[in-house]
Amino acid sequence: MEPKISQSPPGSTDFGFQQVPWREKARRVRAVFDSVANRYDLMNDLMSGGAHRLWKHFMLSLTGLRPGDRALDIAGGTGDVAAGLARQVGPSGLVVLADINASMLGLGRDRLTDRAVVSNVEYAQADAERLPFADASFDCVTIAFGLRNVTDKPAALASMQRVLKPGGQLLILEFSQPVLPALARLYDLYSFNVLPWLGRAVAGDAGSYQYLAESIRRHPGQQELLELMTAAGLSSCRYHNLSGGIVAVHRGYRY
Repeated sequence: MEPKISQSPPGSTDFGFQQVPWREKARRVRAVFDSVANRYDLMNDLMSGGAHRLWKHFMLSLTGLRPGDRALDIAGGTGDVAAGLARQVGPSGLVVLADINASMLGLGRDRLTDRAVVSNVEYAQADAERLPFADASFDCVTIAFGLRNVTDKPAALASMQRVLKPGGQLLILEFSQPVLPALARLYDLYSFNVLPWLGRAVAGDAGSYQYLAESIRRHPGQQELLELMTAAGLSSCRYHNLSGGIVAVHRGYRY
């Protein structure tokens, strides 16, 4: 049975189903991604049956970016979203791939270089809660499967809103809440049994994938995330459920 989830006591936050001191979560998340970086793409393909590529393609179809625009991909990992953004903004545009984790950022740089995506991409090791960019710097900000690992989600959303240009769009691709009860039960069985087994068998790290499964359950559901986005100053916020709500794309604008 899935452990009961409760609100974090003052001074603490969730790390999966554990409660840890507020400042401790970032260190633990960093250790998780240091551990899984080299097998990250392979594990994503195995865990989702390759569907993560379709989900990211859908998010990219919503950006509205044009040649010459500027885009920021936060928690950009191995660079697959940044590569799509780079195609959209063209040689005259700019994409910044940002990640708080040095191992993931280095891997993303290597992967994009191998794909000859170099002339219009820059890199920044950056904390989503305190983005080191000027106000109104980007036409679009994306974050794929990264928001649930952020300690202070309202601060991160406010920081993303700040760096958007007026009329710019934030796109959040993240695991969410299945809309059908039967699907939710199957998803729980898969998440808490298959994912840790895959992590142990393929990446040699069951614990990190246990955390990733738990972190999905602690992440705000569709409506709650909409409310957090609105509270951060974003407008016209809405979401698109994908795969029955297992994943959702949330979007909002800075006006």
